[in-house]
Formats: sequence, C-alpha cells, structure tokens
Amino acid sequence: MAKRVGIMGIALRNLKRKLARTLILLLAVSVVSAALFGATIFTSGMKNALKIGTYRLGADILVVPEGYEAQAKSALLTGKPTTFYMSKDVLEKVKAVRGVKRASPHLYIKPTSFTCCYNVDVFITAFDPKTDFTIKPWLEQHLKRPLKFNEIITGRDIPVIVGDTIPFYGSAFDVAGTLEPTGMEYFDRGVFMTMEGAYKMAEASVERAMVPLKIDRSKISAVLVQVDENISPERVAIRIEHDVPGVKAIASDKVISTVRKQMKGLLRGIITISVVVWLIALMLIGFAFSMIVNERKREIGLLRAMGAKKRHIFRLIISEASFISIVGGIMGIIGSGIFLSLVKDLIKKDLKLPYLVPSNQMLIMLIIVAVVFAELTGLIASALPAMVASKLEPYEAIREGE
Repeated sequence: MAKRVGIMGIALRNLKRKLARTLILLLAVSVVSAALFGATIFTSGMKNALKIGTYRLGADILVVPEGYEAQAKSALLTGKPTTFYMSKDVLEKVKAVRGVKRASPHLYIKPTSFTCCYNVDVFITAFDPKTDFTIKPWLEQHLKRPLKFNEIITGRDIPVIVGDTIPFYGSAFDVAGTLEPTGMEYFDRGVFMTMEGAYKMAEASVERAMVPLKIDRSKISAVLVQVDENISPERVAIRIEHDVPGVKAIASDKVISTVRKQMKGLLRGIITISVVVWLIALMLIGFAFSMIVNERKREIGLLRAMGAKKRHIFRLIISEASFISIVGGIMGIIGSGIFLSLVKDLIKKDLKLPYLVPSNQMLIMLIIVAVVFAELTGLIASALPAMVASKLEPYEAIREGE
C-alpha cells in the first residue's frame, strides 16, 4: 500500500527540488531575524544594565570636586580607574543642605597593580560601613556581618573567589564576597573595602609598597546623596553647588541620560537598517514565490484535476513559506546570539556602554517573539502568490504550464 503524502510532505519535496533557491530564501529570512533579534537583545541588555547598575549605586546625586565631573561620569559608566580628592568636611556641609536625606562618602583609589598573576584593571572604592547604601545592603543580605578592614568585596569580572588574598600597596586583603553581575564596569571590575581599610593601607604603604599611596584621613573622593522623595534630585544638586563651594553635584539621571542618548543614536541606525533589510526580504520572498507559482502551474493544474481544492493549493504554498520562515528564523536567532556573545565585551570597552545579558525568562520571550515575527514575514510575503495559485483553473493551469 502506497504511503499517503500530506500537504507538508509535498511542500518539503518541492523545497528540496529547488535547493539553491530554498537556501537563498532561508538566508534572507535568517538575516532579517538576526538583525531584529540582535537589535532587541542589544537594547534590552543596555537597559538591563542601567536598571541594575542604578539600583546598585543607590544614589540620586554624586558630589565630586569641581573640575572632575567628567572623570566621575567616566568612572561610573566604564569603570575606568581614577583618583581625585577633596576635604572630608564636604560631607557634613552636604548633609546640611535642604533636601538631602542621606549622604555617604566614597574614596576612589587607582591601584598600581592587581596581582602578580592577573592582568586586570580594577577600581578600588572605599566606603563608610555606617552610612553606606551602595554595598551595605549587599553585605546585610549575603555576608550578614560587617566587612572587616582587611577584607574586600569584588566585582564579578575579577578572576578571584571567596577566600583568595589580594595585595594592594603592600597590604593583603581577603576576598569576603563577590557581587552579582550588573553590566557596569564600575561594579563588575570594582574592588570595595572599608574606609578604615583604605586609610590603613595608605599608612602602611609608606614602608610596604614600592610606590606609596598618599592619602590621609582628612580626604574623600565623592559624596553619594539620597534626596527626600518630595524634592527632585536636580533641585537638590543646584542647592548643593550653591551652598558648598568647590564641588560639582551630578544627578544620576544625567549620567543615565548620557548613555540613553548614545543608545538612541545607535538604536535608530540599527532599526533603520533592520527595516530596510526586512522590506528587501519581504519583496525577495514574495517575488520568489511568484516565480514558484509560475513554474509550477502544470503541477498545480494536475493537483486540481486530481481533486485538490483551492484551499489545498493555498495551504501548499503557505506551508513552504512557513517552513522556510521558521527554519530561517531559528538560524538567524542562533547566529545573532553567537555574535552578541562574542562582542559583548567590545560593547562595554569600545562603545563604553553598560551591557548585561537579559534574564533567561526575557530571552525565552524574545526568542518566541522573533520566531513568530519570522513566521509572519514569510506568511505575508507568500500570501498573494498563494492566493493567485489557488485561483488557477485546472485546464488553464496545465495548458499554461506546458
């Protein structure tokens, strides 16, 4: 007994028969899927990093010495090690400004080297455990005890594990914990220690380090500020600059807006290219299936003569387009995912933008949306040729196809 072949079986045989054309159509759908999926992941990754990084920072305003605002922004966004200092008296003056809810000092230190075994640039940040709201919440949740003066917390991109010992300026520090990834180099390549630990390290460096660290206890680098809920950070920043001479108050929204402007320009270019590629692919697939219908008029006429209904012919053409769209979409998604995984470090280093791969749930949702969109692309492009094929009369189709 002969094996019955369904519509999908006939569609697959037709695609195999014209393998070169099928591969071209698969490539077209793959390029469209890769471009749109890549653009979506790229944007989601940067938004994810900004959201998590901003939450981790916990500050509405960053107060730094006047003239160092560019270095401070660069440090936050790219994690580029930097050093600048101002008097510790600034902290009390900032606390006295109306609208300031909480304030905590930070001390930035650029180490001369990491260790003898790793070539990794790190950015040391010292914080006050009593007033801090950046690292302290993590300590309370994970370490569940205060950080000792000879202990540090490291970012996820630093190749160490809990229990390791790292020397800085001749003083040894034990790794007490590792932060979760944020996509921002300031945290991912950061080393965090207590203010007391930093001052003791500087004092001991005079005898222990080849290049002493010259910082006394009267110096800090920045003041992180949380403002009252009923006052805007921009307004409080203006007040701080007015009331405290020699400082620059940077609202965290301004730092984020800088990145968003860069994102907007990149995203506009990516979307424009993606739309153009999609339109070209749409026309290419539509034209290809129009050619397929013209070439197979005799075959379509014979199928109609043997009892195939108009809906069967329509489903046959749509099935071919559906198979190409799904397979091509999956190929494009896989290719785009591999490409992004290879260049994610370049995004942060060369483009100087925060980037963090979205969560698994978000990735699954985006993959499903991308596959559905690829399927719709094929269906839309092949709908008209399929309708034309379904309306062919058996006798005329056979005669025109000879």
